[in-house]
Amino acid sequence: MAGHLLAAGHPVYVFNRSRSKAEKVLAQGGIWCDGPAEVARRATSVITMVGTPDDVRSIYLGPGGLIAQAQTGATLIDMTTSDPELAAELAKAGAARQIAVLDAPVSGGDIGARNATLSIMVGGAPEGFERALPLLQRLGKTIILQGPAGSGQYTKLCNQVAVASTMLAVCESMALAQASGLDPTRVLESITPGAAGSWALSNLMPRALRGDFEPGFSVQHLLKDLAIALGCAQRLGLELPGLALAQRLYEELRQQGAGSKGTQVLLRRYLERGAAS
Repeated sequence: MAGHLLAAGHPVYVFNRSRSKAEKVLAQGGIWCDGPAEVARRATSVITMVGTPDDVRSIYLGPGGLIAQAQTGATLIDMTTSDPELAAELAKAGAARQIAVLDAPVSGGDIGARNATLSIMVGGAPEGFERALPLLQRLGKTIILQGPAGSGQYTKLCNQVAVASTMLAVCESMALAQASGLDPTRVLESITPGAAGSWALSNLMPRALRGDFEPGFSVQHLLKDLAIALGCAQRLGLELPGLALAQRLYEELRQQGAGSKGTQVLLRRYLERGAAS
């Protein structure tokens, strides 16, 4: 994603907790900074993508955080999948310094990031969104302002609910195909173009059937998102039994050491259980 901004002619100031992971961007012309505060002091637009809501809070708030260190009039764009209430808190803190803080999580996985076809779901003030839009258009294809701060995070959680439940369905479909003696890859050819079609069926099931369980998007990151979504549902008085089931099955995988594998590793659980019976 940083490479797309460089290719478009933008100067890109870079910080990552592991510098080795930034070397590719630095080789393309990125400029290393010694921490988030230095990035905020040098850039008028700052994009963050970190692990957890606690990580987001730690780099945005406090005397050395992005909001305190950013230039007046800056735009801060958090692309982490995080908590909607935290996003609203950050936007309020930014507004006190005339800084727009947008929550802009993404969907589309590694393929979308490489091809700049991500779906970007934005929450925040319209004027901040308009300032950020030219940058976001270098990273994604579908970019929609969903509403005030926190709306982007709620939209991404809706996405993750759909992703998790869809993954259960497509894995069960392929498990049934194999158990009944069919060739699952040929079944995919038949059902992908029809009503059962989905991104997971088209992009992740072919990988899984080849035994390729490398991420895309990892089990441990999905579990983080599912916990946030279930917490929001509880606050809203909403029961999501399918999501609770997905969380339980993915937690089993994490406890078995598959936390760093892609979410399509769920298929392995179904096939192994079927073989054992």
